[in-house]
Amino acid sequence: MSRMNLLFANDHAGQYPPSYYAATATPLAPCPRLKGAHKADICVIGAGYTGLSAALHLAERGYSVMVLEAHRVGFGASGRNGGQVGPGQRIEQDRIEAMFGPEIARKLWDVGLEARDLVVDLITRHDMDCPFRPGVVHADWRARDLPHAHAYAEKLARDYGYDRIEALDRAGVQAIVKAPAYQGGVLDHGAGHVHPLRYALGLARAAQAAGAQIFENSLVVDIAQGQKARVQTEYGHVKADHVILAANGYLGGLAPKVAARVMPINNFIIATEPLAQGTVLTRDVAVADSKFVINYFRLSQDGRLLFGGGESYGYRFPDIIRTVRKPMLQVFPQLQDTRIDYAWGGTLAITMTRLPCFMRVAPNILSASGYSGHGVALATLAGKIMAEAVAGQAERFDLMAGLKLPRFPGGRALRSPLLALAMTWFALRDRLGL
Repeated sequence: MSRMNLLFANDHAGQYPPSYYAATATPLAPCPRLKGAHKADICVIGAGYTGLSAALHLAERGYSVMVLEAHRVGFGASGRNGGQVGPGQRIEQDRIEAMFGPEIARKLWDVGLEARDLVVDLITRHDMDCPFRPGVVHADWRARDLPHAHAYAEKLARDYGYDRIEALDRAGVQAIVKAPAYQGGVLDHGAGHVHPLRYALGLARAAQAAGAQIFENSLVVDIAQGQKARVQTEYGHVKADHVILAANGYLGGLAPKVAARVMPINNFIIATEPLAQGTVLTRDVAVADSKFVINYFRLSQDGRLLFGGGESYGYRFPDIIRTVRKPMLQVFPQLQDTRIDYAWGGTLAITMTRLPCFMRVAPNILSASGYSGHGVALATLAGKIMAEAVAGQAERFDLMAGLKLPRFPGGRALRSPLLALAMTWFALRDRLGL
């Protein structure tokens, strides 16, 4: 995929998608397009959670920071996702222990826990209009998955001191989620959910208040490495001591070493008309289920079901309503005649292990991406960790970069077809209940 296609194949230049989030957020006053020659201590590419958090933390340290965004602040996955915020990493701790040993696993747990706490702290400290609403249910489709889910909750309490997870049997989960297919699960009281675009805009306002400059509609077309890197846009350039790559699924060919390990995929959400209270959820919690292609959902403040599901791997989005309505009705057949008011998609990024990809592309060019659907929290902390590394405190960046994530097989040309084949197989397993 070319970066140009990912950035413009499904969107209009400089405009947010027609999402429920865009309809219910107060946008940032338009930022100028970068024109002419500029200098900065740090140039950040991408105004999503990663880039905005990096800009905020660097500006608070006194650095001069310029943020370059091809569209608008929060345009990409940061303004389009399910809004779920949880502790830990995208994969479970017992798997991380098997991969890296207990010491690294503990450090990665602490990183993930801090990521959740950082989101809550930033929202509170900067008085953002996106309150953290606690509670995420992890719902299981198959009864045979429950023993593992409940045992894992016990493991987190025993080995990591995390005792915020409540085990749910079938009656317990269905008392919260009005979906007959779910057989049980857990309720994580320490996780929660936010309005994702309002959160991104809150980060941008905080970064600006700290002194960072943001340039919108400023597509980066090239990065020339050197003691001072030169970041070239369509109409200008920035010379900077350090560059932070924070474009995630929209990075494209700007950093081939990152692209070999981080793959963009598309995901989709629909928003229903406002529903009667108790139609789908009896509590203000978010839900993610156990299907390989995860269904995730929650209620908006005005009572709409925001339901995410379905994935694609090409340039163009499919018929989003058709793609997402099918799994929504599998979960909530009572919504058969419900109107869909909003439908949108976006591009996120995954890695082979589902752990985030931190990398030194050059001595003064840092990258973090590939949050694999766990990015609200992890991307926010990734920005802070890269700010620490720029300031000379690289221990945590080196921890994350030291995970040595594998490349996708076949390189960029084959990774999408191979992943699509694998996803088709897992989707079949879901349908057959294997």
